Amino acid sequence: MFKEIQPENIRDNAFKLIGKDWMLITAGKPESFNTMTAAWGGFGFLWNKNVCFIFIRPNRYTYKFVEENSIFTLSFFEEQYRGILEFCGQSSGRDTDKIKKTGLTVFQSPGGGISFKEARTVIECRKIYFQDINPKNFADASIQNNYSEKDYHRMYTGEILHVFNKE
Repeated sequence: MFKEIQPENIRDNAFKLIGKDWMLITAGKPESFNTMTAAWGGFGFLWNKNVCFIFIRPNRYTYKFVEENSIFTLSFFEEQYRGILEFCGQSSGRDTDKIKKTGLTVFQSPGGGISFKEARTVIECRKIYFQDINPKNFADASIQNNYSEKDYHRMYTGEILHVFNKE
């Protein structure tokens, strides 16, 4: 089903993958987890590690799961799953069983992360750093337009442990 590849062999354009295709960020254990849609983030090399950067607002239910767990996954899907990504971005796991509603098939990755068999690419990460966005550091005042409710994201840096592509 999935074949493991090295992070440097990801063929997708990161700008399209994250900003246009979107992703599900998922954290927790098989008996208790949550997933949310995200379109902000990035990949890079930091502290001699392949890393990802994700951003989650504290009012999102997934925030609790990323806070409480060291492992999270980023799952990317083909365009036919756009409706599921929209649903997972608009619905809260506090109120809705997203997995039951979407029909996604859960699997646990080698490092213990939760992801979905329908994904075309899964990136399993270990949380290594976090920092809250501080509006005092906005060098471009227009960034504030993303925060009408002053609900600033927490940025997480994750070391990329595994990358799986659908065969």
